[in-house]
Amino acid sequence: MVSGRNRAALRGNSRRSVLRLTFIAFYYTVSALRFERGKCKRGRGMKKMLGSEMIIEALRREGVEYLFGYQGGQVIPIFDALAKQKDVRVIIPRHEQAAAHAADGYARSSGKVGVCLATSGPGATNLVTGLATAYMDSVPMVAITGQVPTSLIGNDAFQEADIIGITRSITNHNFLVKTIEDLPRILKEAFYIARTGRPGPVLVDMPSNIVKTSHAMEYPETVDIRSYKPTYKGHPRQIKQAAKMIMESKRPVLLVGAGIISSGASDELRAFVKKTGIPVTTTLLAMGVYPMQEELFLGMPGMHGLYAANHALTESDLIMSIGARFDDRVTGKLESFAPHSKIIHIDIDPTSVDKSVAVDLPIIGDAKNVLTELIADVSHCGIDEWRTRVLAWKRDNPLRYDRDSSEIKPQYVIETLSSVFGKDAFVATDVGQHQMWTAQFYQFSEPRRFLTSGGLGTMGFGLPAAIGAQFANPGKKTIVVTGDGSIQMNIQELATVAHYDLPVKIIILNNHYLGMVRQWQELFFDKVYSATCLRREASCAPDCNHPSDKCPVYIPNFIKLADAYGIPGECVTKKGDVKAAIDKAFSHNGPFMLDIHVSEEENVMPMVPAGQPINQMLTHGLA
Repeated sequence: MVSGRNRAALRGNSRRSVLRLTFIAFYYTVSALRFERGKCKRGRGMKKMLGSEMIIEALRREGVEYLFGYQGGQVIPIFDALAKQKDVRVIIPRHEQAAAHAADGYARSSGKVGVCLATSGPGATNLVTGLATAYMDSVPMVAITGQVPTSLIGNDAFQEADIIGITRSITNHNFLVKTIEDLPRILKEAFYIARTGRPGPVLVDMPSNIVKTSHAMEYPETVDIRSYKPTYKGHPRQIKQAAKMIMESKRPVLLVGAGIISSGASDELRAFVKKTGIPVTTTLLAMGVYPMQEELFLGMPGMHGLYAANHALTESDLIMSIGARFDDRVTGKLESFAPHSKIIHIDIDPTSVDKSVAVDLPIIGDAKNVLTELIADVSHCGIDEWRTRVLAWKRDNPLRYDRDSSEIKPQYVIETLSSVFGKDAFVATDVGQHQMWTAQFYQFSEPRRFLTSGGLGTMGFGLPAAIGAQFANPGKKTIVVTGDGSIQMNIQELATVAHYDLPVKIIILNNHYLGMVRQWQELFFDKVYSATCLRREASCAPDCNHPSDKCPVYIPNFIKLADAYGIPGECVTKKGDVKAAIDKAFSHNGPFMLDIHVSEEENVMPMVPAGQPINQMLTHGLA
């Protein structure tokens, strides 16, 4: 039982609680009125805009020049607003996936945020492959998707898809706009998140009733997201420790990734190498950040890496990784990766550090800032013996192929392309053997010139990416190096190239196979070329696994197909005609296609079998 004294105390507490709650309610009511009054004052005199117009205004303020977009029911109001302005040019691809890849290519080649637009449902889901490609490779992109009205979300309405749920794991962030008041802030935050820290794609899902609603436009000048604070400055003590480790090392090597490109630190990297004399390896996505012609460049490491690069990493006592994430294609068998080496890992993304390999010294920060500090703290390293050893590996184990063959070797084609188009060209590839040959044999010496899908390995990336790069870099040479399998993944974009008369040169290395898979089948599956021959027909012998003169005619005829799109081209079947054909493509003012028939069973070498240490490389088949 409760005593009389306690009951009195409880009554007193209740009175105080009521008074306290009354005061709190009064306080928040006054605060809310003041906030609304402030909003009215801020909005007074401001022009009201439709949500669709707010989107255009945000694009204008973010410096967007091009938008790659495909029309559809829920985004008609946005395209209507785009038609009434001249600051943002709309580029119409022939498929939403190509819109995403074109925005990606624009961003990779320029460093700016690429923007794409698609309608709800299938339009939005068609962006998914492009978003995943950009996410894996840390490419800044904003995707705007239409959505059914907010009142219908969750009702399985016509062309409704939960694109927020679908893309949560393949975007840096995504937003569903629920009120017109939130739209300016969301758009500002979307561009901020896309381009800062570790860049990546951000999706903004726009219900159609929001784009049709009008409200005063107040676009934020700054962004302050409490849960998102990228670290740009490396810790001074850790940088000092890194300098000490570098100076004490006897066998150091640099592993450089695309983070160098994102931070614009290519010049700092070159200055660091010049000062220290440390040998350099670069990942697939970082080709060009350090000139391939330089003596200390050892090449790309990993599954199809160069002998010197793989052995240098294996024998090193210190690896300094800058903006690379130790991808499995680089490390090979983890238990055997760099067994004698300490590792310094510099990265702006803390989740990438200690994820795949154990790190001795992490430095979280922007590569440009950290390298600037390191340059001041280090001097030339006393590693003459190590350099001599590494450069001997490089000298004695160059890339080789049968240069005397009467067949057209794909490596020869890439070398010829490099000599004709030079270091200033933007080279976009699809994924497969042609991609690896381009990385190995094209002599890149500047960043942002090699545009390729790394982490996701997306066939169909090359042609639309080249379209985006051409718009970002008008007047520059742009090449697509692709395979006969990859080009057909987004071949409808020939219409986009022709429509805008883009001077993109399309080079098909045609071996009549899905070449990289065929190579694996040859080496590891007893040459059973299951579902990789692109000439196979129902009439073919079931046990046929090798090309012959009796094979069916290849479908399609790429040159006739290009002609249907209004693009001139030439089929090349003789080695002696390769150089003249490439010169012809180069001298033509508009788009041009070359269908070059290369050796059908040529392999990319060297090669590290899956699951093996990177110093155990297959080299057979080399001259």
